[in-house]
Order: sequence, then C-alpha cells, then structure tokens
Amino acid sequence: MKKYAKKLKTYDSIDFDPQEIIAGMSRLKNKRRKPTSVALEEDLLKELKSFAHKKGIPYQVLMRLLIADGIKRLKAA
Repeated sequence: MKKYAKKLKTYDSIDFDPQEIIAGMSRLKNKRRKPTSVALEEDLLKELKSFAHKKGIPYQVLMRLLIADGIKRLKAA
C-alpha cells in the first residue's frame, strides 16, 4: 500500500520557527545548488505560496526546508 506525503498525519501540523528559517536561509546562501523541476498541482502551489507569504519567506525557500525536513524524518525512521 502506497502512502503519499500529503496524506500522512505527520504533515498536518508543520510549524517552522522563524529563527530556523533564517538560519536555513543563511546556511544555504553560498552553497552550490542544482536547478531541478517539480510539477506541482496548482492548488498545492497556491497553498505553498500562501503559507510562505504568511511566514514572510520566498516559497522556494519553504520548499527546500520542507524537503530537508522530510529527508531528516526519513533518515530517523
């Protein structure tokens, strides 16, 4: 049975500390990045942008933080 991230209960309450976001942005500022492409549903992208706007950060930064958090959770599991 496949599980999808948007259906996992662990993602019902994602809350990032503003200091963690700033630290994440600073830590990644001079790192080399490889451009990637991810096709997202329009509703999901609107939700992501809305959440990022409320936090006062670019949505791409929020995506990187969510991916990093997800990888950290996978490693811990």
